[in-house]
Parts: sequence; C-alpha cells; structure tokens
Amino acid sequence: MATLAEWVEGARPRTLPAALAPVLAGSAVAWFEGGFDPLLATLALVVALALQVGVNYANDYSDGIRGTDAVRVGPMRLVGSGAAKPAHVKLAAFACFGVAAVAGLTVVVITGHWWLLGLGAAAILAAWFYTGGRKPYGYLGLGELFVFVFFGLVAVSGTVYIQVGTVSASAWWTAVAIGALACAILVANNLRDLDGDRAVGKRTLATRLGDSGTRWFFVGLVALAAVGVFGVAATSSWWALLGWLMLLLLAGPMLEVVRGVSGYGLIHVLKRTGLAELACAAGLFVGLLIAR
Repeated sequence: MATLAEWVEGARPRTLPAALAPVLAGSAVAWFEGGFDPLLATLALVVALALQVGVNYANDYSDGIRGTDAVRVGPMRLVGSGAAKPAHVKLAAFACFGVAAVAGLTVVVITGHWWLLGLGAAAILAAWFYTGGRKPYGYLGLGELFVFVFFGLVAVSGTVYIQVGTVSASAWWTAVAIGALACAILVANNLRDLDGDRAVGKRTLATRLGDSGTRWFFVGLVALAAVGVFGVAATSSWWALLGWLMLLLLAGPMLEVVRGVSGYGLIHVLKRTGLAELACAAGLFVGLLIAR
C-alpha cells in the first residue's frame, strides 16, 4: 500500500509553480487591462492545478504499465516502483480531470462562453493522450508542442479571456513567455531521461534531437521566453520587464546544461526552471500592477 508521502510524490514538487505561473501571468494582463476578477482567476487556478496533477498521475500510470519507467534517473514513480496499484493511479488521474472539468464548467456558467467547453475537453484529452492510448503523442516527439499550446497559449490566453472578454497582444506575448518556460521544464526532464528513454524505445523530442541538440533547444526556449517578456513590455508597460527576473534563476542552469550536466545533476536544473517560470509570472504581475 502506498504511503501518503508516495501519493504526494505523484503530484511532483514543481506542480504548483507550473500551474500557478500561467494563471498569475494571465491575471496580471487582466489587471492591467482593467478586468481582473478574483473568482474567475481562482477557478482558472483550480483548472490548471487539477490538470497538472492529473497529467502527472496519467503519465505515471501509462508509463508504468508500458514498462518505460524501468530505467529511470528521476524521482520514484508510483506504478513503476510498485508503490501503488495501476488502477488506483489511473483513478487518481481521472479524479483530477473531473475536478478540472467541474471548475471549468463553473467558469462557463459564470461567463456564458459555452464554446470553452470544447477547449476544456481538448485540454483533458491532451493531458491523457500525452502518454496514454495506443499512440501517445509524447512518444512521437510532440510533447513540447502540446505543452507550449496548452500550458502556455491556452492557459494564459484563457485566463485573460474569461476575465477581460478579449485576448490582446500583451496576452499573447505573455503566453509565449510562459509557454516557452513550460517547454523548457519538459526539455530538461527529457534530457535527464534521454538514455533511459532510448533504452525502452520512447521517442521523445530529446531522443530525436540528440544530447547536444536538446541542450541548445533548452537555451533557445529561455531566449524565446525573454523575447516574450519584451513583447509584453512593448505592448503594455516597460514595468513588465520585471519578468526578466527569471534570468537570474536561469543563468546558472543554462551554463550547466551547455557544459553537459546530466543525470541527477539535471534535477537541480528542473527545479530552478520551474521556479524561474513562477518568477517570470510574478515579475510580470508586479510590473503590470505598478503600471496600472
């Protein structure tokens, strides 16, 4: 029987920053544009957090039953380690998706934007089929694309839209910055697992780009995030450049990645990148709060 600590591990320590960042950044734009709504922002956070935890459990379940967690550098997985029954982890994943669906439906009822139901359903399907189903897109090298779309573009612009009713240029630039950092987290994760994924035939983008290509892709994503913050500032207020606080956290990890850190050394990079995503969102929020 899995202990409480093991079940919490299934949610991963970086889950909260990754869920909070797009909602915080999107709410910053909503505040600047005069449409901030604390209730809708809270509901958006519930959706984001439930989806993040749900996708973690879904990945744990799907990778575990496929045996692709047999060779793993990172933290323990519940199914792969035998700490929990696969059916229980699958149930936890769908319970989280259910919470996200209820919170999302509440947003739809409040705002009257019924077309968002389709977007919410697409997000849940994307969360499950990342590693689930017969042909998971995470095994086809498409994980980063879907993370950028759903945890960047959709999460940020959706947070802005439900509060303001429109999606401005500032919102899109914010989504690019947050989406790029969310992708960087996944790239660091897949770089850490590169050898293990190759051994079990898991064809992530990292296995396709190779070690060197993946490292420079990580650096490129950080650069794209920095450009995204500049875009926010150029279309709203230069105070938004406080979002560049993320670079203070990412300078060290970028050097480590370029110099070839691997294995357990990349766990530090993962943690710092997750904190950098949150720092970027917090910087944008404070900057646009001051500007407003």
